[in-house]
Amino acid sequence: MATKATKRALVSVSDKTGVVEFCKKLEKLGYEVVSTGGTLKALLDNGVKAISISDVTGFKECLDGRVKTLHPAVHAGLLARRDEPEHMASLKEMGYRTIDLVAVNLYPFKQTIEKPNVTLEEAIENIDIGGPTMLRSAAKNYRDVLVVCEPCDYDEVIERIEKGTDDQTFRLSLSYKVYRHTAAYDSLISSYMQQLLGIEFP
Repeated sequence: MATKATKRALVSVSDKTGVVEFCKKLEKLGYEVVSTGGTLKALLDNGVKAISISDVTGFKECLDGRVKTLHPAVHAGLLARRDEPEHMASLKEMGYRTIDLVAVNLYPFKQTIEKPNVTLEEAIENIDIGGPTMLRSAAKNYRDVLVVCEPCDYDEVIERIEKGTDDQTFRLSLSYKVYRHTAAYDSLISSYMQQLLGIEFP
């Protein structure tokens, strides 16, 4: 089991089902929880000692929240291979830490476009950029980063961390779920735009 604050988890979710309890368990397992926006507020309000992503990046969220996690402190921390000394030396030189777990689910684009009389502008603002980027970075480096895109996986992730059974097969299965999830998300966006343009499916 990890000792206190030896690992770091980045948690940013639209669907907050179970996220508070998940993060409380992560803290008990020695994870420092980093979060953003509404997720950070929900965690702090419920007793999780989370820190803001801005404390990690040294960069304030901007453009109405469009840019908050698109930063080397996040993606270097996710993509650095722990078995590559040069990667780890680069992290140390830049003053960044590894991120060992990512729990992210995406802006509710589907729910948005299903609203009556939804505008194109509203739909566009619900296209997630930072979320898929973090998920894909973490999924690429699944050997070193646990990546969780569905709340239904929270309990198993905690159980496997506790038992030390978060092996490479399990991590690969989480990575697979990410790419399946982001592919479906992008497909939904492209289909929506296709309909707006009146383009027939080739």
